[in-house]
Amino acid sequence: MQLHHSKHHQTYVNNLNAAEEQLGEALQQGNVTKVVALQQAIKFNGGGHINHSIFWKNLSSEGGGQPSADLMDQIHIDFGTFENMQNQMTAATVAVQGSGWGWLGYSKQNGGLRVLACANQDPLEGTTGFVPLLGIDVWEHAYYLQYKNVRPDYVKAIWNVVNWKDVQERFVTARQS
Repeated sequence: MQLHHSKHHQTYVNNLNAAEEQLGEALQQGNVTKVVALQQAIKFNGGGHINHSIFWKNLSSEGGGQPSADLMDQIHIDFGTFENMQNQMTAATVAVQGSGWGWLGYSKQNGGLRVLACANQDPLEGTTGFVPLLGIDVWEHAYYLQYKNVRPDYVKAIWNVVNWKDVQERFVTARQS
């Protein structure tokens, strides 16, 4: 994960900063064509930064187990059991075609949880409207060095390091906003 954090995530940050700088110049020059052309780079690199920033906080060497309090109650309401949620999220995450993310998201509209997947670096909230609570990165750079091409083993192992305290805090914040 050190390489993932220091190289891959940092590249998204660097590329986002460069795109934002170019956007500022294009806006100052009134160059609408350039502004439009930069949108994909901003979405991709901005999403990469947003997603990874959540991902790192979602993980902990003291993680694993199950959530407590309000989040567990909501999981029972929306999925029946923790295991059902975990199985649905694992299946949706493993099934991402190519590169992307599996998410446990919160709907401000109906107050419920849902398992979702996003392609590439699309940020969950910006593309679906769901607030991201827990994200699993399934770009090969996230797991290839340790798990090779066996994505299901990586996703299964992630559950052992989920920082449920962070996920709970995200849930409480999402419900209050």
